[in-house]
Amino acid sequence: MQLKEIENNIFELKSSNKVNIRLFLDKKLLDALESTVFQQLLNIAELPGVISPVCAMPDTHSGYGFPIGGVAAFDAEEGVISAGGVGFDIACGVRTLLTPLSLRDILPIQEDLADELFQRVPAGVGSKGDIKLSFKEVDKMLVGGARWAIEQGFGEEIDLQFIENDGVAKEANPDFVSKKAKERQKYEMGTLGAGNHYLEVQVVEEIFDLEKAKIFGLSLNQIVVSIHCGSRGLGHQVATEYMQEMVKYTQKRKLSLPDKNLAYAPIKSELGRRYFSAMRAAINCALANRQIITHLVRSAFNKFFKGIFLALLYDVSHNTCRKEVYEVKGKLKELYVHRKGATRSFGPRNKFIPFKYQKAGQPVLIGGSMGTFSYILAGGDNSDRLSFGSTCHGAGRVMSRNQAKKTYSGKNLISKLNKAGIVVRGHSYKGLAEEAPSAYKDVSRVVEVTHNLGLSTKVARLRPLIVIKG
Repeated sequence: MQLKEIENNIFELKSSNKVNIRLFLDKKLLDALESTVFQQLLNIAELPGVISPVCAMPDTHSGYGFPIGGVAAFDAEEGVISAGGVGFDIACGVRTLLTPLSLRDILPIQEDLADELFQRVPAGVGSKGDIKLSFKEVDKMLVGGARWAIEQGFGEEIDLQFIENDGVAKEANPDFVSKKAKERQKYEMGTLGAGNHYLEVQVVEEIFDLEKAKIFGLSLNQIVVSIHCGSRGLGHQVATEYMQEMVKYTQKRKLSLPDKNLAYAPIKSELGRRYFSAMRAAINCALANRQIITHLVRSAFNKFFKGIFLALLYDVSHNTCRKEVYEVKGKLKELYVHRKGATRSFGPRNKFIPFKYQKAGQPVLIGGSMGTFSYILAGGDNSDRLSFGSTCHGAGRVMSRNQAKKTYSGKNLISKLNKAGIVVRGHSYKGLAEEAPSAYKDVSRVVEVTHNLGLSTKVARLRPLIVIKG
């Protein structure tokens, strides 16, 4: 394997079919990278219709089929679509809400606000909320996304302007989502789930770009709220079922497959179309879920601060496949861009971002590990050229969940974070141990790489005050 640094913090190697593998890493991140990531990227490069380059973001680590932090684009006519290239938590993402409050407003009620949020927003493995949907209502939600949630009274019409694709994934078809997947979601709307999902009250601790911060509505010492979750049980079930179908599809046709988790179907095939429509429905589930949680958060804040409104800065997903247009060999081509643990990062003047942000670029919301910094970035000028309009999504794991549970104590973590001024509410000590800060890469280092390359640029750094976990 010949890895070559073609630019500062850009490393490339070629697959056997001459497709470029491109990794965005500094030397320290590169030295710590698992060898399995290279093999997974090489495997992706062998898939039919793949467009060069196959990319890995600086938070990349091993996953199922695709590595987390992997980005790959496929020709819309001759390419394939892979459930493993999107992941199990379809449309997992982050949305950030702006408040008119400052740090001094929150500190006196920090514990009480944490209790209120913990009570209102269900979290944890298999968590269920107060919303109970019929199968007919589930189908409407899978078509309507965040718009459906707002029509049910969970939010404001203006919220839709600040969600990717106006809060609704088109081409969604609930007929291609199984009864079992729908059954899993009937009681899970408005819930966080577990794992690395969280609800955080944060303070803007540092501003890097005053002009872009002003456009985004950010100021020093301002309180914001970030929500990180996805499509819950429905998305996981959709991914599981279609991955199994794709394995059978490739086996039946005796197609070469270096890893069964890379099973695929041609984009134009009946299976490919069904998966795309089901995956789009799962995106709508995630958007509706985050919209409902937004309503619950607003209600909690209004208990302490009557009449305030938490405006939506942005909502962006990082486990998706979307149809987008990019220049390939001098010509514009429609591509199916798989982003698994990678965030869309459209630069200034892109017509697909809100008019309000045209001058700054798309807000990019980067979550750190529990108790560490998060970042708000802006889409970079170089992302289209280098990474199919993509950037990192978070810190990226360096330790498995099992390792973390054996290494850390959830109870001790809570005590340590409390001493640092961070109030934690969680449903499981084991779950908290899995998400220990040291189980992840240094998010500041990850962000610095994307900033220096112009994939996304630093706008603000956020410090957590309250952390709600499953």
